[in-house]
Amino acid sequence: MASTLSRRMFIGGGIAVVAGAGFYAAGGRNVFYSVITEASAAETLDPPTAYQLAKDGKIILVDIRRPDEWAKTGSGELAHRLDLRRKDFVEQLTKLAGGDLNAPLALICARGVRSARENNKLIKAGFTNVIDVPEGMLGNAKGPGWIKRGLPLNKAP
Repeated sequence: MASTLSRRMFIGGGIAVVAGAGFYAAGGRNVFYSVITEASAAETLDPPTAYQLAKDGKIILVDIRRPDEWAKTGSGELAHRLDLRRKDFVEQLTKLAGGDLNAPLALICARGVRSARENNKLIKAGFTNVIDVPEGMLGNAKGPGWIKRGLPLNKAP
C-alpha cells in the first residue's frame, strides 16, 4: 500500500515538474492555447485599436463566441454577436457586411483560437479584408484581452 502511494506521489510530482518546465519554457504562457491556435493569415489588431476603429465605423467588429459566453462576460461594446456554430454563419456575416466581401470584418473570440481559425476559413471563402483580434476577450500570450484592458462591455443579453 505504501509503495503504491509513494509511486503515485512520485509520478504526480514528475508530471508537475514537467508541466512547470513547459510553462517556464513557453515564457509563462499557456502552452495548450499556443499549441491549438493556428496562425491567422488575417491582419491583426489589439483590442483598443479594434474598439476605436469600430467606434469610427472603419471596421465591423464581430464576437463569434457562444451565447453562454456572451452572458457570462458580455461582449465588447459595438461588437455584433454572431455565434460561429450557426449553420448560416457565413450568410449572416455577409449580411452584416452589406453583401460586400471586401468589407473590413474583425473577429474576436475568447482567446484568439476560434477567431484565427475562422478568419482563415473566411479568406478561403472569398472574404478579402478579415481581421483577427488575437488577444480575444479573455487574453492570452499576445496580450491581456478586451476585459482586462478595461474596454467597454455590452452586458445586455
